[in-house]
Amino acid sequence: MNREEFGNIMSVRTKPASLATGKSNGHCEDEGESKMEPHVGLEFDSAEEAQEFYSDYATQVGFKIRIGQLYRSRVDGDVICRKFVCSKEGFQTNARTGCPAFIRVQKVDSGKWVLANIKKEHNHELEVPGEICPPKIQRKSFPTPRSSAGGASRTGIRSHEEDGLTGGVDTKCLKKEDMGGIAVPRGEPYKGLEFSSADEAYKFYYTYAAITGFKVRIGQLFRSKHDGSITSRRFVCSKEGHQHPSRVGCGAYMRIQRQESGRWVVDRLQKDHNHEFDSPTDPSRRVTLASKGYREEGSSGLENLDLVETNGGLSLVKQLRESNIGSEWYSMLLEYFQSRQAEDTGFFFAVEMHDGKGMNLFWADARSRFSCTQFGDAIVFDTTYRRGNYFVPFASFIGVNHHRQSVLLGCALIADESEESFTWIFQAWLRAMSGRHPVSIIADQDKAIQNSIAQVFRGSHHQFSAWQILNKEQENLGALLSMNAKFKYEYETCIFQTQTANEFDSAWNVLMNKYNLRENAWLREMYRMRKSWVPLHIRGIFFAGIPVDGSLKSYFSPLLTVQTPLKEFVVLYEKALEQRREEERKEDLNSFNIQAVLHTKDPIEEQCRRLYTITMFKVFQKELLECYSYVGTKINVEGAISRYLVQKCGNGDERNTVAFNASNLNINCSCKMFEFEGVLCRHALKVFQIMNIRELPSRYILHRWTKNARYGILRDAHSAGGSEDFKPLMFWSLREESLNFIEAGAASLERYKIAVEIMQEGRRSLCWQT
Repeated sequence: MNREEFGNIMSVRTKPASLATGKSNGHCEDEGESKMEPHVGLEFDSAEEAQEFYSDYATQVGFKIRIGQLYRSRVDGDVICRKFVCSKEGFQTNARTGCPAFIRVQKVDSGKWVLANIKKEHNHELEVPGEICPPKIQRKSFPTPRSSAGGASRTGIRSHEEDGLTGGVDTKCLKKEDMGGIAVPRGEPYKGLEFSSADEAYKFYYTYAAITGFKVRIGQLFRSKHDGSITSRRFVCSKEGHQHPSRVGCGAYMRIQRQESGRWVVDRLQKDHNHEFDSPTDPSRRVTLASKGYREEGSSGLENLDLVETNGGLSLVKQLRESNIGSEWYSMLLEYFQSRQAEDTGFFFAVEMHDGKGMNLFWADARSRFSCTQFGDAIVFDTTYRRGNYFVPFASFIGVNHHRQSVLLGCALIADESEESFTWIFQAWLRAMSGRHPVSIIADQDKAIQNSIAQVFRGSHHQFSAWQILNKEQENLGALLSMNAKFKYEYETCIFQTQTANEFDSAWNVLMNKYNLRENAWLREMYRMRKSWVPLHIRGIFFAGIPVDGSLKSYFSPLLTVQTPLKEFVVLYEKALEQRREEERKEDLNSFNIQAVLHTKDPIEEQCRRLYTITMFKVFQKELLECYSYVGTKINVEGAISRYLVQKCGNGDERNTVAFNASNLNINCSCKMFEFEGVLCRHALKVFQIMNIRELPSRYILHRWTKNARYGILRDAHSAGGSEDFKPLMFWSLREESLNFIEAGAASLERYKIAVEIMQEGRRSLCWQT
């Protein structure tokens, strides 16, 4: 393939084979060319040729390359864009430095691949040019499969285009293995390859994997909306996903589609892996094991396996549940739980047993249970382990305290990602918290988690984790978002800027029609579940000010990491816990001993300074100061209710409607800040100023944001159970407060005398109560 001359050096010709043809004295030698330079606009016949070209260029410059991101067409799923990066891109291993060097090639209408973006600068030292030999990228070519008179090969595998398709399976070179009566060939898969059954396709791919040097797992399936029968199956590399430390997110897979004839055809295929291959193994042995595994999992093969949505994807699970928690963790943690319970009478733990084996674990100390009485209204179910190669599936329940700090409300080890596991964990949390349901919960989008939350936390609003939505968004819209700036602007405006449900629906429909996205299954599903992720629908629900993206500072970071070994887990867990709680104690002291500066003479500001913690007072104070930049205009009156249009001076685009009831001082703003965050907004405060309200009604100062929230008054004990249910929490609360009292009373002799008098008077008061 001819290339234009550039750099007055050479005319580049990319070839199917590597340009490096020999090696002498440890150095690679080229075919007479001494230097190649990639540039925007360079064309290739295929993405593989672009990879070979960049690999040879890297060899001469002094670095190595890896295969980076790819983007697929939203129409047919074909790869339309590829990225090749420096091997030191990212930070997944110690050898990587986050190097930004890359090239990105894009497929154009002619079928060729054009270099669209490039960054040549590296952030590390380069090797001596020529000392790195590029890995040989081998392509296997197979003659066209021979067809019988009826159009099908003897193996049951044939091409849609019959003898006219190259790159198929060479039946001369195929060795057939007896697999339960099915003759399975060896060869390379390709789009259009046809099978008589899904089992046959799986065993073919299993054989191919054995010869190539990787293993296969059963991936997602799709069912017909009419009769529920399976219409599509996906087989993936065993290193697909990140749910286990051995998995690296490999993108290699083969998908088959059922035809009207009942046969199955390969309609999507990705051969590229992002990891090293194992040594090839005997396919006859591996395929036999695969066939045996099928019979163990279901008498009718693949069709009897159940599909479970996990971590934004789909996978098949066995009927027999198995734990992903190492057996040594159970003995270590049970010993820890028992020792903690001896010290802390309010310590709660539970272990799920299944067929005599340990499964899920849950625990919460008295401090976490006590915190839940005040801060359990909005929680995050943090499953960060699912995003990386963590050694242990450790999850935590996190809330937000009165200083807007993360507060621990319980921990769990998750045995498997089934609905049964999540349901058990949520039920254990509910038991530990004396049946207190959260108002809202932020958790992953997986169907298993959705179903468990709906079953256990009835009435709680489930918001999807933002990281999962962003991952799926990149997978389904990545190419369009990266290559069409106008679409990106309109898409983000629709999601983040719309103010009413009708406005959002209208903007969404315009996007779907304008960019021909009506058939995008992911967007259809996300629209159906819009109340669980679109900011417009979330703003009216209390989330304690947790950002709309659901992000909170990691509670255990940086002490607990993906590499934390078993023997260090408990020590680092306790250390992280103590650090976070010490931060809370410091903020408590500051709130009682330091007074924030007032900026106005408004009595409301003084009222809130007296009640709020310093952190929350600053949040309120910002809204109060901002309200002076707004004007309010009465637009209508209905009985005792007056409506105001409040807008910023000089900015007619920012406007909100505030309804004020003069009979009971109720106020409601269209921005929904109070409903979402629990603090009055600048618009409501402006109307209070207009109406000359000098003191906020108590209902607009939430107890959870006040200095006294630290005492965790169990005001709702009667609604959740008898006093016996809360006895351990009351014991812990009184003990904590008494320790603070003793510390203050022992500061001097005078304070000691006062403390003793207070204690004696308090004891007499308690005796009178009995």
